[in-house]
Amino acid sequence: MTVPTSPIAEAAPLSLCAREPHVPADRLVAEMVPPPRFDAVRFDTYVPDPNQPSQVEAVKVLGGFASGLGGAHATGSGRRRWFSRRPPAPTGPRGVYLDGGYGVGKTHLLASLWHATPAEPALKAFGTFVELTNLVGALGFQQTVATLGGHRLLCIDEFELDDPGDTVLVSTLLSRLVEAGVALAATSNTLPGKLGEGRFAAADFLREIQGLSAHFRPLRIDGEDYRHRGLPEAPPPATEDEVTRTAYATEGASLDDFPLLLEHLARVHPSRYGALTDGVRAVCLTGVQPVPDQSTALRLVVLADRLYDREVPVLASGVPFDALFGDEMLRGGYRKKYFRAISRLTALARDAKGLVAQ
Repeated sequence: MTVPTSPIAEAAPLSLCAREPHVPADRLVAEMVPPPRFDAVRFDTYVPDPNQPSQVEAVKVLGGFASGLGGAHATGSGRRRWFSRRPPAPTGPRGVYLDGGYGVGKTHLLASLWHATPAEPALKAFGTFVELTNLVGALGFQQTVATLGGHRLLCIDEFELDDPGDTVLVSTLLSRLVEAGVALAATSNTLPGKLGEGRFAAADFLREIQGLSAHFRPLRIDGEDYRHRGLPEAPPPATEDEVTRTAYATEGASLDDFPLLLEHLARVHPSRYGALTDGVRAVCLTGVQPVPDQSTALRLVVLADRLYDREVPVLASGVPFDALFGDEMLRGGYRKKYFRAISRLTALARDAKGLVAQ
């Protein structure tokens, strides 16, 4: 690895491997808002594909859903006012479920729903499925119900069930929240009744998910990945020298050897991956190679999500990002996660193209 000696390098770059962040539980709750990438999105900034009428229909349905939440009961404190009546148990679906492929704008629409719902931010929660399970781990089940039970809306992005324990946990949690009058909205790449296909213990998944699916009105969104629609192909990997020089020349950049970073991720709980990237303006990686096993791959997926949420460009040497996961992984039960990670890392690699130091 070549380290630049020119005056442009005032300080060594950051290292993700040197970070072991501690994330208090109250931060997990406070950060349950749309990620920075989606701060400014609204229904009117979503551009439907004219060839996909389901996209136009989705905007219409979600707009009406948001308007209907204006009279919800929530106080935002996890407790009801003494004069509030407990709302009757809903007789029909208490939520919407956005189903569609990668890059059709599901998260854009979910964040738009969050913004459009007439309630203070403290009365709404937005997070990924993983972040929701991490919240339960940090607060405990009963405290999570008490905290979210006073909300008007809970948005869950990338709703996927990876093991039977999480299935039972989330099924029970959402049932309790629906009983408390909380509206639900979620995105996924699979219809509610189809989650668990291709995974181990599929019968257990389907038994639990059938109860969950009754809480949602499925809303199909067709289309192609907008991140690549009309855009050039992702740039090829940079050389190791280019990555190193760019890391030293870019303020706030991190520089890590990819295999060492994968080892470090195994020592940091995924709930802390967001904090791992605090203050990082670009991620530079050398020696990218295919991930060796499924556990490592799933941790990388979470890191890719956090980087994408924060719009952190990724410049890397080694194999291209579409070669990260082997054929066996891409045919397995987690293939949707791996394809999402490839799509997002490719978009971030494109963002990093202008950073390359000559």
